[in-house]
Amino acid sequence: MPMKSLQLSIIGLGWLGAPLAEQMQQLGLSVRGSTTTPEKVPQLRQQGIDTYLLQLNPGPEGDLTPLLDVDYLVVNIPPKAGKQGDAFHPEQMRLLADQVRSSRIKHILYVSSTSVYPELNRDMVEADVITPDQSAAPALTQAEQIWSSLANQVRAVTIVRCAGLMGDQRIPGKYVAGRTVDSGNVPVNYLHQVDAVGLISSVISQGLVGTFNAVAPQHPTREAIYRKSCADFGYALPTFVAPAEPVPFKVINGDKLTQATRYVFVYPDPLDFPYNG
Repeated sequence: MPMKSLQLSIIGLGWLGAPLAEQMQQLGLSVRGSTTTPEKVPQLRQQGIDTYLLQLNPGPEGDLTPLLDVDYLVVNIPPKAGKQGDAFHPEQMRLLADQVRSSRIKHILYVSSTSVYPELNRDMVEADVITPDQSAAPALTQAEQIWSSLANQVRAVTIVRCAGLMGDQRIPGKYVAGRTVDSGNVPVNYLHQVDAVGLISSVISQGLVGTFNAVAPQHPTREAIYRKSCADFGYALPTFVAPAEPVPFKVINGDKLTQATRYVFVYPDPLDFPYNG
């Protein structure tokens, strides 16, 4: 199907979903989406995004029908266990997938997270976590499996595991100001909002299928990130101490996705990420 004739829905027009919708519009796509906030519906519609109110509690409540009358569906619902418990997000995804199964959707993209990877003190690639028993976030891997189970001869499924999403008001120094940090030597796995949108847009544009890590290619230490962030925004510098035992880490490898898309990062180094402080 020609790119510009593709109809796309984004379930979750939030911090990542809204700018992704704007990017897809700029590429000429017809974009629909959902929000859980009634006040945002008219705001997003003014931006040209056909927006509907939808909540997953855990089953879909709201205007789901028009959101499923498309060719391509992006599911961008961050898991929030909290009071609901770890089983809540997989149940949200299962009940939503039940509705998608009978729709005309030809391609599903589920936005996941690199939090599924355990800290094994090495590079982590997509094949390192396939099942919940391999995962550091079993509920999230269960959700991935729910969507992957919909793949068949007429429907494709893509999983994009995003690293720690930064940018805008998400400023690293804000979260550690004045605290004691013993993990300063641990490398970060970050992804700027601009590049998250760019990578997912490339995945959609190129019709990629499979599981992919989305992460900035450079991995400076937490101490380097926190020192620069606190200096840039005037936050109290944390106290860096040596850990009693080595702090385990992981380095997320994003080569599979960047090689498939030929994407050129706008912000490859987290030390250079811009923010709106």
